[in-house]
Amino acid sequence: MNLKGVIFDLDGTLADTLPVCYAAFRSALAPYSDREYSDREIHGFFGPTEEGIIRRLVPNDWEAGLRLYLEAYERAHDTCPTPFAGIETALQLLREQGIALGVVTGKGPASAAISLKRLGLESYFDVVEAGAAEGPIKPASIRQVLARWNLSPSQVAYVGDAPSDIDAAHQAGVVAIGAAWARPEQAAALKARAPLAVFDR
Repeated sequence: MNLKGVIFDLDGTLADTLPVCYAAFRSALAPYSDREYSDREIHGFFGPTEEGIIRRLVPNDWEAGLRLYLEAYERAHDTCPTPFAGIETALQLLREQGIALGVVTGKGPASAAISLKRLGLESYFDVVEAGAAEGPIKPASIRQVLARWNLSPSQVAYVGDAPSDIDAAHQAGVVAIGAAWARPEQAAALKARAPLAVFDR
């Protein structure tokens, strides 16, 4: 194997940002609902970007809802100031080997930019592909990164913490790697999707 590029998912892969997402959604949706959404319910909305989710839940005032979300996301990021232990070392080692580094996430571009800046990771990545309001587009986004790097799928790995990330890697033809360091209970589900490897740290 001759890897020349590695693409990372963001939430749950580079940092423990999922609680930040949940808190921001609860804050943004509070003015429009008399109930509080659970983490599980919010996670079930994932696929579209925050814009897409809020458009669906608050169709008549989604722009204001999205502004509330991004403001709350920035505030909530105080609870997640650093990436997972070892991530920055891994990125440094890859960069020293001349490996191209990118991010493909289902997040919107604004929240992805906030996270990478707050985590101190933005300088590592020469390409960041965000999601779409209409729904999941990770395989297409991975292919866009391949085209930008002018690399073949076999030369690039995608690292993600969800079974859907492994599926996206397979669909794009790149090497699939599972990240189980945030949620060890996901390891079996990741392995069931037949990635090259699953790492717990």
